[in-house]
Amino acid sequence: MSSSQASTTKYVIYAKFEVDGVVEKPDVIGAIFGQTEGLFGPDLDLRELQKGGRVGRIEIEMESKQNKTAGVITIPSSLDRPSTALIAAAIESVERIGPCAAKVVLDRIIDAREEKRKAIIDRARGLLQKWTVEVMPSTDEFVKQVSEAIKPLEVGTYGPEQLSAGPDVSVSSSIIVVEGRADVAALLRSGFRNVIALEGAKVPETIVKLSKEKEVVAFLDGDRGGDLILKELRQMVDVDFVARAPPGKEVEELTPKEVIKALREKVPIEQLEIPKKFRGKLEEKVVVPASVSEAAAELKGTLEAVIFNEMMEREAKIPVSELAETLQQMENVHTIVFDGVVTQRLVDVASKKGAKMIIGDRIAEITRRSGSLQLLTFASIEAKEKEKSEEFS
Repeated sequence: MSSSQASTTKYVIYAKFEVDGVVEKPDVIGAIFGQTEGLFGPDLDLRELQKGGRVGRIEIEMESKQNKTAGVITIPSSLDRPSTALIAAAIESVERIGPCAAKVVLDRIIDAREEKRKAIIDRARGLLQKWTVEVMPSTDEFVKQVSEAIKPLEVGTYGPEQLSAGPDVSVSSSIIVVEGRADVAALLRSGFRNVIALEGAKVPETIVKLSKEKEVVAFLDGDRGGDLILKELRQMVDVDFVARAPPGKEVEELTPKEVIKALREKVPIEQLEIPKKFRGKLEEKVVVPASVSEAAAELKGTLEAVIFNEMMEREAKIPVSELAETLQQMENVHTIVFDGVVTQRLVDVASKKGAKMIIGDRIAEITRRSGSLQLLTFASIEAKEKEKSEEFS
């Protein structure tokens, strides 16, 4: 389990907040970390508690209307009751979020274990009732069930594109994406009902949308065509795992035993070895001035930002929570380096200021930006071996 999640959640803190202005989720999280840091020493520091798995991921639900923002903060805790209460009280001490005045009020603290016990008891009651009143199927019903089990499933369709698919695509928590209708039929014969076909080189919008809601296993032919489709999928779809037919074979040719073996040996997408001819920009590092690279290394884990001018000189070093507001008041902005998530709001502000580069820890989904604005992560940059005197652009 990752250190950002409580290892065994005992309690869940719910707090409501109101902000006199428009802010985003990173602003709220930054304010919580920044304004509670050091209040009770390292043993109850939120950042350290998350690293140790004692406090889980902070979830934010929020909505902005008429230049005001309101929402709910959720924090899972595996600490004892007094420590959890201290954390809840510390959250209430947050007075500013981003550049705006804010008020945080504890809503409730629930005992997650009690909620779990109630759910188990309710489920047990339902099972006992069903068990008690359910009658034994008739002989005819037995015959019907056996007949249905051995009857081969027919390939159906799914989505506005009428993609070939199995019957469980809509109800399953995961989907298996294959290349064509014959592949769908092969997986249905092997007992897999949550399968859907691309049916073309272009990735259908239906599969793009499904990938945002479900776990995706891409199951592709073991040939160059499968390589090309995988490249396209990686660019368009949130793929979680990749399975391949044996080299030179197609999915539709596989026996049920071979299908099961291939899916059992699926590989997480982040561990996949990308063919050299498709690596390209995925492995390329962007060379930046040493001063920018040094700032990126310096800022990791600080929730701070550094702004450089066109001469690649530091103009300001500020908390991430103040970044958007400060940028609006600055001129001669060239490069922004900060320990946080590159959001659409920051991209909009930086574009208006004529910035050329933003470097953050991660990049959120960006729908619009200036063509001259480059978005990078800490992991994608490396320093020049020697600084040159000419202007960096």
